Amino acid sequence: MSDDKPTPRPTIPSPAAIAARVHARPAAAPATVSHSESARFGRVDDEGHVFVTVEGEEREVGSYPGATPEEALQYFARKFDELAASAELLEARLANPDVSAKEVADGLSTLKEHLAEAHVVGDLAALNTTVERVEAGLEAKRSHEAEHRAAARAEATEAREAIVAEAETIAGQPPGSTQWKTSGERMRALLDEWKQHQRSGAKLDKTTESALWTRFSHARNTFDKGRRAWFADLESTRADAKSAKEDLVREAEALSTSTDWTPTARAYKQLMDRWRAAGRAARSDDDALWERFRAAQDAFFTAKDEIAAAEDEEFRANLVVKEELLTEAEAILPVTDLEAAKAALRSVQDRWEQAGKVPRGDLERVEKRMRRVEAAVREAEDTKWQKSNPEVAARAQSMVDQLEASVASLQAEVAAAEAKSDAKKAEAARGRLEAQQVWLDQARAGLDEFGG
Repeated sequence: MSDDKPTPRPTIPSPAAIAARVHARPAAAPATVSHSESARFGRVDDEGHVFVTVEGEEREVGSYPGATPEEALQYFARKFDELAASAELLEARLANPDVSAKEVADGLSTLKEHLAEAHVVGDLAALNTTVERVEAGLEAKRSHEAEHRAAARAEATEAREAIVAEAETIAGQPPGSTQWKTSGERMRALLDEWKQHQRSGAKLDKTTESALWTRFSHARNTFDKGRRAWFADLESTRADAKSAKEDLVREAEALSTSTDWTPTARAYKQLMDRWRAAGRAARSDDDALWERFRAAQDAFFTAKDEIAAAEDEEFRANLVVKEELLTEAEAILPVTDLEAAKAALRSVQDRWEQAGKVPRGDLERVEKRMRRVEAAVREAEDTKWQKSNPEVAARAQSMVDQLEASVASLQAEVAAAEAKSDAKKAEAARGRLEAQQVWLDQARAGLDEFGG
């Protein structure tokens, strides 16, 4: 910010001060008579009476005993000049946007009062014209100020309406999605903005301001009430969550030394599900309870992992044996001699069971390889059984017999049609015969699989 101070403006006498001087009478005539052009509108008669001419008519304004006619005339002319200067000053103030219409109106009222009773010599018609211009300009200034005030009030109303609308939006938020701290700070800022508008903004009419303040106040009260209710409910919910989690922590700590690995691991999973469903306690309580819960859980799973690691190390020798057995089992495939394959697989399976457990990380891999071999042997056995099934073989033979009879019948039908030279009938019979022959060939192939 600049430290320069504004240049003081010269003090200009008010119209009232100038007009007051117009009526002042000096104690004695001035030693030197200053010349005023306004004197040309007056005259002094032989008896020392001073007259002014207004619109062709003379009017006596007074006398100045002890002064020469010129001194008397100039005295009344200077009084006019001061009054005219007051009018010119008032007209200049009228054009100044920093001077209010009320100030101009007050000055004009005073000027007109003094003008009505003034005894002066000068161009009174021109002075009256100046006064009329000021009166006309004053009305325009009043109209302009009224428009400006109306625009300022409209702008101020819009600004206040925006404050109220934002406050209502904040108050109308669902409690569960409200950022209470941020929203509370914004509500306080909106109140400060409202107060600032009251201090420095345009004044609103009482009805409008009262209605807006009622809405704003209601929004703030609604927000404050909602915030209190939310945190009261939250405090209650957090207390319930704390109590529930304290119970879960006690259960978790009781299980931390268990060596019943599989059921206890399932129990910890259920405890974790219940922990998530319990909700949140106060941050400090929640953090402290979680540390205890996690410590108990870690103690159990650390012990479990250590035992599992020791077992895995113990089972590595079993893995070597089972991988050798897998190599032996996979050599059975493909199955060419079912009975020999079944015998070889039974031998491998017996030794597989005797070999014992393998490390957990290898369990699925070796079991999947063994299941593939077992599945291949079962499939070969199922195929052989299907081929030796007497019911299936009988159905296949019956199908062949039916198709052979149908083919023989169609062959006879073709021969009969040709003997009668019925080409159309013969052609239709040959089409059916070809289809039946294809089916017969397929049925015979299936029967051959059963040794028929």
